[in-house]
Amino acid sequence: WGLVGLASYLLIGFYHDRSSAVDAAKKAFVINTIGDAAMALALFLAIAKVGSLDYSTVFDAAQSGELSDTVVTLLALGLLAGAVAKSAQIPLHTWLPDAMEGPTPVSALIHAATMVTAGVYLICRTHLIFQAAPDIQHLAAVLGLITLLVAGGIALVQWDIKRVIAYSTMSQIGYMFVGAGIGAYPFAMFHLVTHAFFKALLFLAAGLVIHRLDGEQDIRKMGGLRKSMPYTHATFLIGSLALVGIPIFAGFWSKDAILASALAYGGGLGWVLYVGGLIGALLTG
Repeated sequence: WGLVGLASYLLIGFYHDRSSAVDAAKKAFVINTIGDAAMALALFLAIAKVGSLDYSTVFDAAQSGELSDTVVTLLALGLLAGAVAKSAQIPLHTWLPDAMEGPTPVSALIHAATMVTAGVYLICRTHLIFQAAPDIQHLAAVLGLITLLVAGGIALVQWDIKRVIAYSTMSQIGYMFVGAGIGAYPFAMFHLVTHAFFKALLFLAAGLVIHRLDGEQDIRKMGGLRKSMPYTHATFLIGSLALVGIPIFAGFWSKDAILASALAYGGGLGWVLYVGGLIGALLTG
């Protein structure tokens, strides 16, 4: 867990002669340390109350009623804080847009494989603890919903091509948190995997555009590149259609499964998550 943070810190600060890249790397490291500290406290609590960090032992204790509701809630809360920081969810989200200071292939890596998806994996892997603390699980879903809407809205007013894609990542991770927060763990992980492919594709295609334009990242100065970069145009279009969730593309199957799960979850929360998710998909489009 710590090495994922270290890898991202080193990758974001790759251009160490640029003060902006160094600052962005420090920011990512500090914000993630907040989450790491909360997670460490949860681990200490597990050791104090259960005497073990073995998955099955802690899960059994959480599920059997051996632990008090307060302890299980604090345990889940600590793990959630670690996940929120790692996956750039509100309120620990500000490091991710700045992470664009790294080289573009690094952006593809961070958004697809290393940092931001680790939090979703943590919640799904420790889901038995979250099931024993339903309030915290619902909190994860609500934070995911807020993030997917806010980040989707912020992306609409960005002019930097990489920042647009970065905010869309925050939004898509929000969908995964919604899925994990209502117990649709397979679909949260499914979206994690499909998102990794089309988001990496988008970043690499954006990198080709930036490279072609000698480092220009302002989308207001771009356009008309289809004739000179036909393959990049095609790949960017495919990645975009998958991101939006157009049928036949991977993003549709995973995102639709999460929205369907929210609808099936029912109650006030299920409906709010479903409607919010639809609005978020519109913003993505």
